[in-house]
Amino acid sequence: MKIPDSEWLPLALQGNEEAFTRVVEHYQTPVYNLCYRMLGSPQEAEDAAQETFWRAYRNLNRYDPNRSFMTWILSIAAHYCIDQHRRQRINILPLEGYVEDTSPDPAPNPEAYASQSEEAAVLRSLLDGLNPQDRAAIILRYWYDLSEMEIAQTLNLTVSAVKSRLHRARITLGQRWQAAHPSAVPERRHDESPAF
Repeated sequence: MKIPDSEWLPLALQGNEEAFTRVVEHYQTPVYNLCYRMLGSPQEAEDAAQETFWRAYRNLNRYDPNRSFMTWILSIAAHYCIDQHRRQRINILPLEGYVEDTSPDPAPNPEAYASQSEEAAVLRSLLDGLNPQDRAAIILRYWYDLSEMEIAQTLNLTVSAVKSRLHRARITLGQRWQAAHPSAVPERRHDESPAF
């Protein structure tokens, strides 16, 4: 008997272990990617993803079905990674491969690869100084396209705190980018409006 994907979660919530396995299969990629972006190590990300699903399984009775399951599971992962970062006091979030291209390039292009590597290195260096919650907010907003409300639920913050964190992080990232690349900022002509 084939069960539609939309029915696995309700079955898992009722204690069906096979259904929970299907839920894990469905969400393992976004959870692993979040953990990797926050911790920077494939092994640590794998461990964090496993811990995330173990915690989710143990706490399924706490899941609110009126809330997005994706938001709930990413919340568990983000909090676990933030805790790991606090414990280890390491720089987090290397972003090798941050552009997830679902279709591989059929022709090798060393210039494109070098450009992507440079972009990842620049992005990594820009994000290095952000605190873990600011990094998590930026990742959830720009890599997972979560709304401010969903980020607030995920990180247990208010919506205004999320807006503040995102705003502050964008300003910090912009200032760091300008400091690292002063020649890339075009000069404004004297007669040009500041808006252009």
